[in-house]
Amino acid sequence: MNTLQATALPADIDRALLVGRVWRDDGAIQGPAVVAVRGGRLVDITRHAATVSDLFERRDLLTIVGSAEGEDLGAARELVDAAVRGEAGPGGIRLLAPCDVQAIKACGVTFAVSLLERVIEEQAKGDPSRAVALREQLQATIGSNLSEIVPGSEASQRLKAELSAQGLWSQYMEVGIGPDAEVFTKSQPMSAVGHGAEVGLHPSSHWNNPEPEIVLAVNSRAEVVGATLGNDVNLRDIEGRSALLLGKAKDNNGSCAIGPFIRLFDGDFSLDTLRQCEVRMLIEGRDDGFVLEGSSRMREISRDPLDLVAQTCGAHHQYPDGFMLFLGTMFSPIKDRDAKGGGFTHHPGDTVSISTPSLGTLVNSVQRSDAIAPWTFGLRALYANLAQRGLLGSGGK
Repeated sequence: MNTLQATALPADIDRALLVGRVWRDDGAIQGPAVVAVRGGRLVDITRHAATVSDLFERRDLLTIVGSAEGEDLGAARELVDAAVRGEAGPGGIRLLAPCDVQAIKACGVTFAVSLLERVIEEQAKGDPSRAVALREQLQATIGSNLSEIVPGSEASQRLKAELSAQGLWSQYMEVGIGPDAEVFTKSQPMSAVGHGAEVGLHPSSHWNNPEPEIVLAVNSRAEVVGATLGNDVNLRDIEGRSALLLGKAKDNNGSCAIGPFIRLFDGDFSLDTLRQCEVRMLIEGRDDGFVLEGSSRMREISRDPLDLVAQTCGAHHQYPDGFMLFLGTMFSPIKDRDAKGGGFTHHPGDTVSISTPSLGTLVNSVQRSDAIAPWTFGLRALYANLAQRGLLGSGGK
């Protein structure tokens, strides 16, 4: 187990208010449960809120998570460690992604570095061998300008005109420095995988990478109630061929990992904590010993998290079940792996660890999306299961 995997729970776990989901299969109960983490122990609070979405609607959210009566299910650390090994935790419990019926949305091109890489993908038409020359050309032309540009500002409009005159304007530049953020549907409610699970790569992709990100949890009132970690798996060749292939590039079996737990905002943890955090990432190759480390410093994001929330929802768009929002990443790996000038791409069996002290570590292994466990437990299955257990109507107040 690497160092990042050993810190799966927040560094200040004794102060953190954590919410998650587990699968119980202990005879009396078979199905998903909403859990809080208290004193390092998992506590089943499903009787107070049948889903995480229901829980986040409650006005007494912090009280429920912090002190409401529930069933002790064992040690949280044992569960997260077992998940990395692909095993069940105490009492046969398995860790799930900490969200359920919420929409899963994502923001793209929110960092200058990732903006350059998206333009490179577009110009390379999905061919990684062209990336090095294109990167040098673009950095020489515009690389020093982008990190200082405020999206939608007068300066951004002047840069847009300059780039257009040089024939370098791009649809990615439009959302990177223009007034409107890129916000897209990453994957479907209930489709995210959790800590320890396999993430999936579309079998036709040969140029891809993880994207370590902060993910906000937002309720139906557009209140940001907490945050967690996410891996917005990125297929560079497919999206690079055409932005119209974004759905194929982003929404596949296992293409979205979230977890391990959602940390709620309180006196010890806030949006300001996130604005100053650094998200670290480690890729470890199983078959070739390849190692790659990177990071995203949230202070370098071009749009404030609350601006991204406001562009996602409001009078123009409501989310009655709430939503999870990936904030984007500055991590775009360019270290050669298989051939000089070929850059990075995943191999099956890679392990990806995404970490920041206040949220812990999300660990996933990499496989083809047609080789991992199929997604079968969706919304109909969830509500049938909750009805059978007599939990419908426990959405709280």
